Amino acid sequence: MKLSQQFVRSTLLRSTTTSKATSLSGFALWQRSYSTKPGLSTTPVLPGADPSKLVITTTTTPKELTPNNELVFGKTFTDHMLSIEWTASDGWLTPRIIPYQNLSLDPATCVFHYAFECFEGMKAYKDKNGKIRLFRPSKNMQRLNKSSSRIALPTIDGDAFTKLIAEFTKIESRFIPNEKGYSLYLRPTMIGTQRTIGVGPPGSALLYVIASPVGPYYPTGFKAVSLEATDYAVRAWPGGVGDKKLGANYAPCIVPQQEAASRGFQQNLWLFGEEEYVTEVGTMNLFMAIKNKETGQKELLTAPLDGTILEGVTRDSVLSLARERLVPEGWAVSERKVRMSELAEASAEGRLIEVFGSGTAAIVSPVRNISYKGQLVDCGLQGHEEAGDIALRMKNWIEGIQYGEEEHEWSYVVE
Repeated sequence: MKLSQQFVRSTLLRSTTTSKATSLSGFALWQRSYSTKPGLSTTPVLPGADPSKLVITTTTTPKELTPNNELVFGKTFTDHMLSIEWTASDGWLTPRIIPYQNLSLDPATCVFHYAFECFEGMKAYKDKNGKIRLFRPSKNMQRLNKSSSRIALPTIDGDAFTKLIAEFTKIESRFIPNEKGYSLYLRPTMIGTQRTIGVGPPGSALLYVIASPVGPYYPTGFKAVSLEATDYAVRAWPGGVGDKKLGANYAPCIVPQQEAASRGFQQNLWLFGEEEYVTEVGTMNLFMAIKNKETGQKELLTAPLDGTILEGVTRDSVLSLARERLVPEGWAVSERKVRMSELAEASAEGRLIEVFGSGTAAIVSPVRNISYKGQLVDCGLQGHEEAGDIALRMKNWIEGIQYGEEEHEWSYVVE
């Protein structure tokens, strides 16, 4: 049965119309909801998200599946969405899985005016036995809560939300291609929904999850990218929110990317400060494999989590696997600041082994060269190669865990 407009409105956005939240100021609601000293506070504990209360309404018009070879990242979506409302007066309300549909938001909704929005990127996979697996969902839950709390949105119990996402993936299981390299991309998103143009903590919010079946990031094999070292624009800065996954971090990066593309480069390599420290590449973390100038030891490097670097789940996975599997081979693994001049010098001296980005969408993205001060810095790939040895090994190791080929604690099996 098709959902009525009234039902959709009340289910998705009750907080913007009839909730008690609208009767109090945003700050008063925030005070009621957030207590920094639970042992001393008299504020009542508000209800958390409860997977046992999940209500499921299935679609009456299921979509046809898109052939695997026609899947384009972020273009095709599944039949349903997971939706949970929150108000500062009532806490988390009943979680619902409902047919995929438009949101109905008042023009004064605070997300439109002050960017109360954060999100996550994660995937569901099918192993050879048809079981659904998530990859390190606890890391996504931790980061979602860090992001939401930074912009005065509510946090959610990570275990409860993971269980809800697991139920959602079971409902949408037919959209997960049963083929290695394919997966179901999951996009948890939280927005402030209070109807106000006053600046203050939102008194209501909506957390929802949509899903998109996706194929391999490089369907015909790796394609190493060329970067433009960017010092005229800054992605993140100390004390800012570059380490949080906020929508507001991404839109300002598009114009510099277009400028780099106009000069023939696929992405920006973001440099920071007079020292020109290497930070991230596009929307990915960056790794560099270099031979030490004095000792000749091979070292895998990435920028430290100093508040300007996103805490990538894939970044953490690469570091953990490198310490477990490369260090015994004689590698050093470091999180430290690297100047672009140091990278250029290593390349000129033949010590730069390879460079690659890391992220959920691609796992790894090899880099061929970097434009810096009018010169192309060669990143170690030979003319016929599209990926270095470390990037390839990391891709294979991580995919092996994601698809259950290697049983590992990072793989969350949906029962």
